[in-house]
Amino acid sequence: MSRKRVGPIRRPRLRTAAVAAALLSAVLTACSGSAPAATHAAGDTEQHKERAATVTVTPHGGRVTAGEPVRVTAKGGTLTAVTVAGPHDKALTGTLSADRRTWTSDRNVVPGASYTVEAGTRTPGGTTGRSESSFTTAAARKVNKVDWRPGDGTTVGVAQPISLVFDNPVTDKAAVERQLKVTTSDDTEGSWGWLTDYSGRDRVDWRPREYWRPGTEVTLDARLDGTDSGRGGWFVRDYQASFTVGARQVVKVDLDRKQLTLQRDGRTVRTVPVSGGTPGPDTGSWRGTAVVLAKEGTVRMNSETVGLGDAYDETVHDSIRLTWSGMYAHAAPWNAAFFGRANRSHGCVGMSDADAGWLYSQVRVGDPFEIKGSEAKGTVAPNNGFGDWNVGWDQWRQKSALR
Repeated sequence: MSRKRVGPIRRPRLRTAAVAAALLSAVLTACSGSAPAATHAAGDTEQHKERAATVTVTPHGGRVTAGEPVRVTAKGGTLTAVTVAGPHDKALTGTLSADRRTWTSDRNVVPGASYTVEAGTRTPGGTTGRSESSFTTAAARKVNKVDWRPGDGTTVGVAQPISLVFDNPVTDKAAVERQLKVTTSDDTEGSWGWLTDYSGRDRVDWRPREYWRPGTEVTLDARLDGTDSGRGGWFVRDYQASFTVGARQVVKVDLDRKQLTLQRDGRTVRTVPVSGGTPGPDTGSWRGTAVVLAKEGTVRMNSETVGLGDAYDETVHDSIRLTWSGMYAHAAPWNAAFFGRANRSHGCVGMSDADAGWLYSQVRVGDPFEIKGSEAKGTVAPNNGFGDWNVGWDQWRQKSALR
């Protein structure tokens, strides 16, 4: 009987293009999207193949809550690039961690917006990958708005604070204050302070430690879009304003001597006789530092609007508003007999037509009126106009929510 040699059976190798692609590729996953990783060279062996890094993006999904930054994290590798496209195709900038594994946006995501996140990765072995995901934020149920002073592009006096008054209550004051940035051309020292405005609304002012230096250029960058003010609702826009500080002008009012002096750059420009408020809790003038709020020109002043019954109803010229409670410096020709002699007004600082016209032409919004005298009825409150300067510096800093 003849013998047959029996050897190992050789099976043919099956290597179709589809199988080869499946073996040579890896899937890079993300929260809501994925893309294939780069393939290895054909000569690579099985043991040298590795998957691309995994990318996680927060927030993710639909109708997520706004008010937090975008965070992109790589596991099994590092991030090579991150792009976040927000509403109106505006990109969010961000910061990459030192180990290149985490990227965090500089801004919080805003309500009612869609975002697309693209991330590139690389593993220690050199495998690169790309991930794309998207998410949307829920719309704001309530919106908070801001009125601010001074106006953009203005020139103001040396006592002008930056002031923001909010339409709705701000219960998370620290979150709001963190988004407020003041930049000055000479590194002016200053601080935010929270107040209840004379209108009853929440308000925050930034004032320098001392009066501004003339010529200082100031920029407010209120990056509030996407910030939750608490029960007052969301902010849905940013606010920016730039202004310049003018000459150092200080108006000094001495109620005891019944005179007003304008000083510019420390030199007396002119002194005029005046008549302040009749001594008393209702009619006296305020002492302390008041700040020019507005140059209102011709104003009809009615005593009923300030709780003084029918004491007066006059059309007044060259009116310079100093407080929200109704103290002005203005022309008061009906009081001419008392200029320089007695305080006989209903709280305002009155002077002749000629002197009022001259003063009106000289002062600007933000100039301080430093008022003193034994016949004053009290000190201007911080919220009554810009009485911020009647609070000591240490006490003012305590009004910051970030102290």
